[in-house]
Amino acid sequence: MSAVHVLEGGRHPAVLDVPAGALEVSARPAGAVKLSLVIPTFNESRNLTELIGRLSAVLDGCLPGAYELLVVDDDSPDETWALALRLADRFPALRVMRRRGEKGLSTAVIRGWQAARGEVLAVIDADLQHPPEVVERLWREIGEGADLAVASRHAGGGGMSDWSALRRALSRGAQLLGLCLLPSVVGRVSDPMSGYFMVRRSAIAGAVLSPLGYKILIEVIGRGRIDRIAEVGYVFRERTAGQSKVTAKVYVEYVRHLVRLRLALLPPRFAKFAAVGLSGVAVDMAILWLLKGRLGWPLTPSKLVAAEMAMANNFLWNDLWTFGDLAEKQGYGMARLRRFAKFNGICAAGLALSVGLLEMQVGLFRINTYVANAVAIGVTTGWNFWMNKIFSWSLPQPLSTAVPAQRRAAGA
Repeated sequence: MSAVHVLEGGRHPAVLDVPAGALEVSARPAGAVKLSLVIPTFNESRNLTELIGRLSAVLDGCLPGAYELLVVDDDSPDETWALALRLADRFPALRVMRRRGEKGLSTAVIRGWQAARGEVLAVIDADLQHPPEVVERLWREIGEGADLAVASRHAGGGGMSDWSALRRALSRGAQLLGLCLLPSVVGRVSDPMSGYFMVRRSAIAGAVLSPLGYKILIEVIGRGRIDRIAEVGYVFRERTAGQSKVTAKVYVEYVRHLVRLRLALLPPRFAKFAAVGLSGVAVDMAILWLLKGRLGWPLTPSKLVAAEMAMANNFLWNDLWTFGDLAEKQGYGMARLRRFAKFNGICAAGLALSVGLLEMQVGLFRINTYVANAVAIGVTTGWNFWMNKIFSWSLPQPLSTAVPAQRRAAGA
């Protein structure tokens, strides 16, 4: 009987049923399987045999009999799923899931984790751009206590092979965008767009994940209970077989994912900050109308004055309302003037960021101008909020530990 019929009939022992319901990983008691490595696939039959062979050789050395490989295939036209089933006859640690309705790399990874039996969950791309041999180093970091071990192109010894300057710039630009929107998440790793990592099941069990597109790592960091993170450098290799799935749509979904995760993790102050921002828009429009429309000023000076008045309005309300408790602890008078100067500088940088992001989206990705502008406004709002929270209204570090040390040094 062919592998196709065996898989469709669900009679082969390597076949996995597709989980349904929420994208939530269960907390299971520790079993014989220590590591479950998910390989999401779509039309990867030309790479799969080599990948499974190399992964098995590495893991048989460091985790003999205590790992499993899970191919989760999105019903590939080239029948990657059927090839995986044939490989399962040679590699007993391999199991296969064929999805026919649900699609997408990120959801494939989570469905694989839901069916997995391991204490540690992992993911690797099927196109051999992630060197399989790095798995052993990632496992070593988990063994040394890391909750999350990430293979990074930007860590020591890492790199991006023969990437063009444009592709490198786009990658770094995506990372900068993430830092603006989710600094407390994206800032924890050097390569937030990595699709090659291991995470302890206990760190994400019970969390309802809601990924979008290809980038699942920021979802894991943002919604999981991740304490210690370790990074392992690796050189990202160019695909030698098959077709790349990286398109402009991937970057658009990445931005949407960032915004969605940002909204889900918003602190209470952000709603106040956004409301103040809307009042600033009203002030800006009113001053511009007065100076340009009624008094006849030239457009540029009218806009500059209007923008500065709007920033002054925003600062005052944020200082009194959004961050009022922090402002009171910092003090007023000269302290307030210093906060206002920082606020102006950060908002000016945010304006430059907004213009640059707008040009990139429209010029490079041909995104609709108004959609791109909405994204730019959202990113700028996030930038302004987080940077001002960190720099304009941050409280000084307590001196309770430093002062006694200084006194002891002085013989007090």
